[in-house]
Amino acid sequence: MAELIGPRLYSCCNCRNHVALHDDVISKAFQGRNGRAFLFSHAMNVMVGPKEDRQLMTGLHTVADVYCSDCREVLGWKYERAYEETQKYKEGKYILEKSKIVKENW
Repeated sequence: MAELIGPRLYSCCNCRNHVALHDDVISKAFQGRNGRAFLFSHAMNVMVGPKEDRQLMTGLHTVADVYCSDCREVLGWKYERAYEETQKYKEGKYILEKSKIVKENW
């Protein structure tokens, strides 16, 4: 009998709350506050904090910190607005720091 295997996903490193699907990874080549980070098209079971303008490596962006909805761990941020035309593709997307998430169902 075959085993049922669920989707590959990422969970909060602190409480194992499911926060993103592997299929929603856009890029693994981003820089977070504490090292490598992944860009996701969607995130789940997260809370989005207040918006603020931040000067990032790729220019000025309006971002909002993203927290695990269970344990409140800061996992990364959501791009709300990009001021540079070449960065507009990030709007509405999520950065989750590699050090803050763990793989599940791999």
